[in-house]
Amino acid sequence: MFSTEQFGQRVQELRKLHNETQKDLGIIIGTKRNNVSDMESGRRATTAENIAKICRHYHVSADYLLGLSDDPQGGCERWTEEDAR
Repeated sequence: MFSTEQFGQRVQELRKLHNETQKDLGIIIGTKRNNVSDMESGRRATTAENIAKICRHYHVSADYLLGLSDDPQGGCERWTEEDAR
């Protein structure tokens, strides 16, 4: 079941694992730092487009980010660099 808190926690864990700031992630997905902060705290979800950008950037599945799976890599092996554009 989807939880904004779990979504935010997973985004934050991935961001920190890659040594990125909230501002860095905001630039990558095209939003402001405070929106990333709101996502990570569970106060706000985001658009499907931003979820796709986060998944591509960190090479994780949307199911993982959304809490539908505990497998971060499920389905990601089919992505190519061209898909990330």
